[in-house]
Amino acid sequence: MKIKTDEITSVLKSEIKKFDAQLNLEETGDVISVGDGIARVYGLDRAMFNEMVEFEEGTLGLAFNLEENSVGVVVLGEYTQLREGMKVKRLGRVLEVPAGEALLGRIVDAMGRPIDGKGPINTSKTRPVEIIAPGIPRRQPVKEPMQTGIKAIDAMIPIGRGQRELIIGDRGTGKTAIAIDTIINQKGQGVICVYVAIGQKSAQIASVHARLEKMGCLEYTIFVAASASDPAPMQYLAPYTGCAMAEYFMYDKGMATLCVYDDLTKQANAYRQMALLLRRPPGREAFPGDVFYLHSRLLERAARMHDKYGGGSLTALPVIETQEGEVSAYIPTNVISITDGQIYLQPNLFASGQRPAVDVGISVSRVGGNAQIKAMKAVSGRMKLDLAQFRDLEAFAQLGTELDASTQAQLDRGYRVLEVLKQNESEPWPVEEQVATIFAVTRGLMDRIPVADVKRFEAQMVKYLRERHGSILQGIREKKVVEDEGRLEKLIIEFADEFLKK
Repeated sequence: MKIKTDEITSVLKSEIKKFDAQLNLEETGDVISVGDGIARVYGLDRAMFNEMVEFEEGTLGLAFNLEENSVGVVVLGEYTQLREGMKVKRLGRVLEVPAGEALLGRIVDAMGRPIDGKGPINTSKTRPVEIIAPGIPRRQPVKEPMQTGIKAIDAMIPIGRGQRELIIGDRGTGKTAIAIDTIINQKGQGVICVYVAIGQKSAQIASVHARLEKMGCLEYTIFVAASASDPAPMQYLAPYTGCAMAEYFMYDKGMATLCVYDDLTKQANAYRQMALLLRRPPGREAFPGDVFYLHSRLLERAARMHDKYGGGSLTALPVIETQEGEVSAYIPTNVISITDGQIYLQPNLFASGQRPAVDVGISVSRVGGNAQIKAMKAVSGRMKLDLAQFRDLEAFAQLGTELDASTQAQLDRGYRVLEVLKQNESEPWPVEEQVATIFAVTRGLMDRIPVADVKRFEAQMVKYLRERHGSILQGIREKKVVEDEGRLEKLIIEFADEFLKK
């Protein structure tokens, strides 16, 4: 067979033309040691803080400790299959998580991966987990209310869109219930909610999810779950992941968002575990020196953006668990100093049947009346002071001394105010009905009603106003003021007369 040299030459020439010299450079290192979710890697001299790295079998890690001879890498996932001598390569990018509308109604882990068994999340959008908080010129003052639907909070400790309001109290005092009720109350308000569960039991996370599903809230809610069985790095990352997902709606869509971090005590404990394993110097209560920055860089991302930058907002409700009411412990005092106020829940109030168990004396909102509609500000102005005076008088009355008529009247009014502030879980009140009820009790229109009948009177009065005089409630809702106080007072007095006749 004759060999055709010209054909071979032409094939070789065309192949040479197609050849594209690509030099693929990767900086790699070797695992020196691994254990408890921390790998020490030698050879990644140019790694950056918080840069992603990949182990040879596919597990991702985060460059966390940049030391002279090695890099401390936090393993984001299962670490038991990692071995000494394995190759690790830099990825040259920071950690990003998926973002967008596809996440609504889904449960994801701290890396943004779905864990609800409903298939993959179809979105091409991503956001970095850590960003620098917006500066002062890009923000505007907090002045629009974020209604919780809880009378005690909306009347006396109001929360505004863009605010950071801490929910603090002992275990089992109803902290999560307040956060969940706030999410329920955003139904139809155009607010995107992100619930971040940190270090909770999987059964408890499932219970919260089922409750929100029952109330029809999943269409505007994203769940980020780092349960108690997840490694410490996942519990550390979860709040930043939830915040990044909310920021997509705040920055890109100009929407109002609400982030619940439940709870940051467990995140701080996970961070302490990681820091001690990385041999960072321990400080007070064995926490590393930068534990304040852990929470400040997260909570500072909550903001009400200026209209020039989209006008979106991110409201943060961090939760902190105290031990035996010790608010002066390290983590509680840190977070109190970062936030714009706190809702403090007392175990003894909870045990006495005052639900929600909000201690009005120690709770505060540093935004105050700016985050209330005019109608609420007008009717609830003296309520907090009256309750504080009532607490003092109640303690005095327990001594058994004889009280004058005005003191007794103030005590009686206080008992009725407490009854009005009692509220069942998952029953948020529209703001106009809150205004009507608080108007009735603070103006003394319920003074004739026996304390035992106050709750029944309140429910029937609101139903009466809603069904027969809906225009008054509609006016409060739309115009944000009580236009005709005299008419409202007259209607409540007439209803009270009828109620007492029954």
